[in-house]
Formats: sequence, C-alpha cells, structure tokens
Amino acid sequence: MTTGPAGPAVLAAEGEPALHLRPWAAADAEALALAHRDAALRRRLATRIDGVAEARRWIEAQAAGREAGTRHAFAVVAQDDGRLLGHVAVKRRTAGAASAEIGYWTAAAARGRGVAPRAVGAVTAWVLGGGLDPLPARLELLHDVDNTASCRVAVKCGFALHAELDPYPPQFPQPGHLHVHGPAA
Repeated sequence: MTTGPAGPAVLAAEGEPALHLRPWAAADAEALALAHRDAALRRRLATRIDGVAEARRWIEAQAAGREAGTRHAFAVVAQDDGRLLGHVAVKRRTAGAASAEIGYWTAAAARGRGVAPRAVGAVTAWVLGGGLDPLPARLELLHDVDNTASCRVAVKCGFALHAELDPYPPQFPQPGHLHVHGPAA
C-alpha cells in the first residue's frame, strides 16, 4: 500500500485476478458509466449514474469526500490490464465519527470471481490498520435482506450479522441486514 496526503493511493488484494484499489480518476468516467448500465447493479444501488457526464460528477464528489475525510472511495481494477472490476468505499457521516460504513459493488463481468470479498477485505484491513484517523470503534456493512451474495461477502470479511433493518422508503424500500465489525459486533 502507498499513502498520500488524503489517504491511501493504492491498496492491493491477492488472488486471481490480482487487484489494485486506487482513488477514482477522471479517466474512469466511461468505464464507470458503462458499469452502471447493468440492471442488476442499478437495482441494488441508491446512486444512479446515467452517462459519462454524471460519472465525472460522481468521481469529483468522491475526491471531495476524500479531502473532507468523510469518504475514501476506491476503484477496484485488475492489476494486469487496469479494467474496472468494482468499487469499495468507506464513509463516515462526519469526519472523525465513531463508526464508519463500508459499501461496494462489483461489475457484472467480475461477479463470482472473489473480487468483492478481496476488495472489502483489503479496505477493512486498511481501516483497522490505522487508515482512518481516528480509528472507528466499529465498521458497518448494510445490504438488502435478499442479497445473499452481499451477506456472504460480509461474513467472509469478518462482519457479524447485528440486526435486521426495516425498510426505509423511498431510498431503501426493502428490509436490510446490518453487519458489524468491531466491539459492537
């Protein structure tokens, strides 16, 4: 891992394909917009990206969050050719908040290849290794109850099921699971 003034520049995750997790860049806008055309991905995300212009604005927002200390978002790319495989972010409601939430998605072509658990694991290790200052008391991972793949990722990465959440429409119309990593797990 290398670090910069606003957090890590690059994290690595072993396995096949080898992964680099790095801050999003303006050059990622086209690949990001393409990934967001996937109906299965769109169904699970609260944020919609329709086109390259919206992707550029989203990438700029990730950089602003990093600078503010409230969000560290990583493009998950294949080490060998740089193709976009997914996204992982760790965010706080406010800078220095006692808890942080990890969210992620995997591009359609990369699903079922172990990308999500390796990427989430790398970011979790970075956080617990002091990547966020101050270190959060707990990490949270939330997903829809019917998203069994995300439930498996959470468990593989050491997040214990903590609670079932009621729906909260319109943003979260389905019941959810709250997984926790840390003292409140």
